[in-house]
Amino acid sequence: MSGGNAPEFSVSTPGMKVTIVASQWHETVMNALIAGATSACESAGATTELVRVPGAFELPLGVQRVARLAKVEAIVALGVVIRGGTPHFDYVCSAATEGLLRVSLDEGIPVGFGLLTVDNEQQAFDRCGLPDSPENKGEEAAQAALLMALQSQPRDQSVGFR
Repeated sequence: MSGGNAPEFSVSTPGMKVTIVASQWHETVMNALIAGATSACESAGATTELVRVPGAFELPLGVQRVARLAKVEAIVALGVVIRGGTPHFDYVCSAATEGLLRVSLDEGIPVGFGLLTVDNEQQAFDRCGLPDSPENKGEEAAQAALLMALQSQPRDQSVGFR
C-alpha cells in the first residue's frame, strides 16, 4: 500500500488477536509506527500484543517464532532501515524483506509489512505516522494484515473500502 494513492479501509475484526513485532532501532520512528499499528488494530476490534526484537535483520525470526508459538490470526512487522554509506543497507533490507515473505508463506499467516526502507531520517519521519507525517505505514501494515486475516475467517466478518 502506498502513500497518497492508498485506499482507505474500514475493517471490522472483533476478537481477532494480532501480534506486533517491532525492532528497537530509532525510538521516535518506532514509537510512531507501533502507535499507528496498535490504533488500527484496536479500531477494528482486534487485540494486540507487542514483541520487540533488536533490529530489522531480526524481524523475520521474531515473526516466525510468534507465528509458531502464539495463537494469533495476524502479525505486523515494524522496523526502519536508513541508508548509510555502505552496502549494509541493501543486505539488511533484502534479508528482512525476503525473510518476512518466507515466514508468511511458510507459516500461512498474514504478515503486515511495516519495514521502512528509506534514504534519510526525514523520509522515515514522513512515513511513520507522527502528528505532521503525511503517511502512517504502521497503520497501513496493520490494516493489510487484518484484511488478509479476514480471507480465512468466517464470512460474518466485514471489510469495506471507503
